[in-house]
Amino acid sequence: MPHSVSLINTIAAGLGLALVLGFLATRLRLPALVGYLLAGVIIGPFTPGFVADAGIAAQLAEIGVMLLMFGVGLHFSLDDLLAVRKVALPGALVQMAVATLFGVALASWWGWSPGGALVFGLALSVASTVVLLRALESLGILETFTGRIAVGWLVVEDLAMVLVLVLLPPLAQALGGAASTGPPIWQTLGLTLLQVGGFVLLMLVVGRRVFPWILWQVARTNSRELFTLCVVAAAVSIAFASAALFGVSFALGAFFAGVVMRESEFSHRAAQESLPLRDAFAVLFFVSVGMLFDPAVLIERPLQVLAVVLVIVVGKSVAACALVLLLRYPLGTALTVSASLAQIGEFSFILAALGGSLGLLPPEGQSLLLAGALISIASNPLWFSLIGPVQQWLHAHSSFARGLASRDDPLAELPMHTEARYLSRQVVLVGYGRVGRRIAAALAANDIPFVVAEQNRAIVEQLRGEGMAAVWGDAADPAVLIQAHIARARVLVIATADAINVRQMIEAARTLNPSIETVIRSHNEDEARLLTQQDAVTVCLGEQELAQAMARTVLLRAAGA
Repeated sequence: MPHSVSLINTIAAGLGLALVLGFLATRLRLPALVGYLLAGVIIGPFTPGFVADAGIAAQLAEIGVMLLMFGVGLHFSLDDLLAVRKVALPGALVQMAVATLFGVALASWWGWSPGGALVFGLALSVASTVVLLRALESLGILETFTGRIAVGWLVVEDLAMVLVLVLLPPLAQALGGAASTGPPIWQTLGLTLLQVGGFVLLMLVVGRRVFPWILWQVARTNSRELFTLCVVAAAVSIAFASAALFGVSFALGAFFAGVVMRESEFSHRAAQESLPLRDAFAVLFFVSVGMLFDPAVLIERPLQVLAVVLVIVVGKSVAACALVLLLRYPLGTALTVSASLAQIGEFSFILAALGGSLGLLPPEGQSLLLAGALISIASNPLWFSLIGPVQQWLHAHSSFARGLASRDDPLAELPMHTEARYLSRQVVLVGYGRVGRRIAAALAANDIPFVVAEQNRAIVEQLRGEGMAAVWGDAADPAVLIQAHIARARVLVIATADAINVRQMIEAARTLNPSIETVIRSHNEDEARLLTQQDAVTVCLGEQELAQAMARTVLLRAAGA
């Protein structure tokens, strides 16, 4: 058999070298993705030695993006998207506009054409979905309210970039690029909106019924291979069809495929079955990014690279943080969202390639974008690790940061007419998601008073309308717990999956009420082991509690038989 097959060579070299360098990176206490990126640089065309097929690597990476977005859709319902629309929609659009202006100003200063400057600014404004999801998953906050805001923000950015990619060719001549022979701009815009709207409508109306039924029929065969094949085929085929028929990006198509598949009772199994492939192809994504990078740009244009990195890491992050705070969300949410957006990725490369082919973006533009992407992706885990310390430092040393938590907001404190039973010996329930709602129903059924602390303003408004005691804010902030009257509470229940702030919540509660009992939800055995070492802390580990409940049911049924 021939041994010069490009596909096999690319996969073997990419995964093998990524394994070695990823392992070394973790031993040096660096993120593993730094090793993956360096593996791509080594097998890329700009360094001596073996050169992998960049085209094949890019296509393999695209499959990884599809599978990753499909997995996110399996955990991210339409209700989750609608719940964050008030912050994700205006925040993403304004942040993209601010970042684009930064990029345009920078490129204009370098003497680029208006069209090149616009393409460059737009490429800097959109973050990498793959990098964001990997970071949120590793931190265990993908399914938290903050995680949903970040993912919703990226979905809005992806939709906006779909429009940009479609509208750029007919606008190229007006921007100083190659002439376009396509239809008028208004016609193109109308057709694009019609296509995207038609796709979303088809998936939500028809797909939510058809695809779960197909998954059920395949599951009835009891064939693991067929089930896995169905999941992968659904992710890749729907993504491809969405791009071919509706002009939607592969990533967005795969995301909505996961959203409709979530309606199936086998959605959790589907997520587990696709996980190994998702991880392997995600590694190839980072390798493909590294292959596009020319290290010479760091020597030839160091100041320009520095300026690009500052726009991505500082400019975008500050703009996003300010926007989230202006929309009256907690400081912790603002810092997490800003760290999520402190990088650029796949859409930036696609836009740069299109801008170059239309004669808009100069050749050095793509090199600068790749350098900015490589550095920002490699440094992104660092910004996430600094969220907790920065938040604590700001609360301790900045009166402005403390003022953010005590703003004059009617949802940030209980109304004056709140009954006394909710102010003493009550339960403070942090988080009103799927778990929190069930706990609240059980407390209400047993006539036990409780106060909900929730970061989602819309949920707090809804609870207030139903006559329930609820305060808005991040419970890691002592001011929020004070408004929930934690000092006189009987039990603190942390029903949120926010792994970053749970210890801060416990410390803040213990400071205000040293004798309080704490019940915590966790899905991480290591985290649960550490938390249970503290006094008066009970940890409910998801899988363990489920197994115990099932075992009790089985024992009762068996004893009755």
